[in-house]
Amino acid sequence: MGAVVEYDESAVPDESAPVENLFPLLIAVTPSPAERIRLAELLDGVAPLLLVADLDELRKLIAAPKQPAATPSTPAPAPAPPPAPDEVLLIDSVRSTARCGDREVGLTRLEHDLLTCLTTEPVRAWSYAELHRSVWRDEGRQRKADVQSLVKRLRRKLTKLGTGVTIDAVRGVGFRLTDHQRPRIGGA
Repeated sequence: MGAVVEYDESAVPDESAPVENLFPLLIAVTPSPAERIRLAELLDGVAPLLLVADLDELRKLIAAPKQPAATPSTPAPAPAPPPAPDEVLLIDSVRSTARCGDREVGLTRLEHDLLTCLTTEPVRAWSYAELHRSVWRDEGRQRKADVQSLVKRLRRKLTKLGTGVTIDAVRGVGFRLTDHQRPRIGGA
């Protein structure tokens, strides 16, 4: 294994840096995946370990992000205002309804369970199998058509509510809840 060490004076802390903020970090540079695995096993628990294939990869990881020069003529974008209470998608589990503003739609048990899954924090992409297990509570019959049909019905109801929230397909994975107008999603 060839080891490459690069010394960078800008990475050395000055004496004014608090000692408690310093920690050891081992950096190993080797193009061999097998060698990286061997090093990870050998150095396990010694210190945090960063394994990279080449110096270019290392430079990309540790380089400080370049900040664009601020020009006085370009104001910083204002943060998006919080959504008005009437833009919030609320799911009422007791009544099995979804509400946005003054509009409300009834939800079937399956629609309610699907929407509840998709709004679970953190909002993420759900696979067909995960949705089938959570909504139908059925391990055996994981048919994509069941999930797709339910998603189609629920999309129509979300559109009827006038919210920017919809269900997007994630190619090769399944579905996720997407907020196109940035309303808050909450449960009641």
